[in-house]
Amino acid sequence: MTFQTYSLFVLSIIMVCFGRVENRLNLLQLQDDIDKLKADFNASRSDVSDGRPIFTEGLSNWTERNEKRIILSQIVSMYLKILENTDKSKAHIRNISEELYTLKESLSDGSKKMEYLKDLTKLQMNDLKIQRKAVNELFSVLQKLGDTTSSHKRKRSQFQRQCKC
Repeated sequence: MTFQTYSLFVLSIIMVCFGRVENRLNLLQLQDDIDKLKADFNASRSDVSDGRPIFTEGLSNWTERNEKRIILSQIVSMYLKILENTDKSKAHIRNISEELYTLKESLSDGSKKMEYLKDLTKLQMNDLKIQRKAVNELFSVLQKLGDTTSSHKRKRSQFQRQCKC
C-alpha cells in the first residue's frame, strides 16, 4: 500500500467512523492535498513500503466504536504532530490540518480516555499507599468487570436466539 493510499485510508476510516464525510468531493479534495503532502515528504521512496503499516494494522483489533474513538483520537493527534513543523503557507497543509483539528474536536472524549489510560500506566505499583488503595477497590473493580462480562454474554446469547442461521 502506498503512502498516499495508506494516508487516505486512515483518514477515511476516521471520517467515516465519526460522521465527518459530508460528501465525496471533500474526500477527493483531501486526496489531492495528501498527494501534495506525499510529494513534500518524498513519501514515494522505497523505504516507505518496507515493513508493516504504522496505524492501520492495529485498528482491526479495535472493534467497538468507543474503542476506535480512543485509538483514532491518538492517531489524529500524531498526524497533527507530523504537520506541526511543516510549511503552513501551503494550502494543502492548511486544508489537511483544519480537517484534522475538526476531527480532533469531535474525538475529544477519546482523547480524555486515552489520557486516563496513560495515567494508569504511570501509577507506581510498588508504592505501598497505591497498593493499599488498589486493594480497597479490588471488589468494586471485580464487580464492574462481572457486570461488563455478563452483559456481553447476555447480548451474545440474545443474538444467538434471534439468529436463524
